[in-house]
Amino acid sequence: MKPTVDKQINRRELFEGGLLLGVAAFIAGCAGTRQGTLPDPVWPTNKPIRPATPVATTTRPAQPTDYYGLPSGVLPRSQWTNQGIIKGRLTDNGSDGKMGKVLRITIHHDAIDSSGVSTKGDAIHRLNQVRNGHVNRRNEPFADIGYHFIIDPAGRIWEGRSLTLQGAHVKGQNENNLGVMVMGHFDRQRPTAAAVQSLDQFVASQMHRYGIPLSRVKTHQEMAPTECPGRNLQRYMLATRARGGNLARA
Repeated sequence: MKPTVDKQINRRELFEGGLLLGVAAFIAGCAGTRQGTLPDPVWPTNKPIRPATPVATTTRPAQPTDYYGLPSGVLPRSQWTNQGIIKGRLTDNGSDGKMGKVLRITIHHDAIDSSGVSTKGDAIHRLNQVRNGHVNRRNEPFADIGYHFIIDPAGRIWEGRSLTLQGAHVKGQNENNLGVMVMGHFDRQRPTAAAVQSLDQFVASQMHRYGIPLSRVKTHQEMAPTECPGRNLQRYMLATRARGGNLARA
């Protein structure tokens, strides 16, 4: 297949027609369904993605004393939604839906092109788009957005589902599992430098906060049969966790 250039998606198109397509792409991208008709990326992907600028320990966000407290610098949920949790949908594999101790971290993408997401308003629109897709799933609708934290292309970090509760991001493996999503479709595009820098810094800070070893920082496809988080973010995660990588040195 010859590479094609994805058209920029403006906000009106997202509202009028792209919502359903975006939600469908998200569900397929993070649920493990293969997308054989996707175009190839418009840039070469045979070169390894180099890790972002090394993470300085002095820039690690200050951590709250509360075990589940919102980390410094994370935009609170109240900035993008006033919708609550649908509590009747919280159980997972017979559990009570509570997070318990945070023992591992899993990285995802939302499988929706993020080339049109730049401002805070764009990011808020995307967050609501993803949440609506989750709570309105035809089969097994979620109680809320499935991820605990979301990183947009500008590197902003947003609070998703409360960390007091299990997420809905790795089926059957949500207990004690902190879910982080990076906005974008990383089979089609590369994560931005700002996004991966925030990802490295944030994940490193949560590893230190909860005493999580590098071996328990995984991507979705390393835990389940799925293409999430897309080949380009997967390649980056391999590099940053490898010897000499940012997370390996965190």
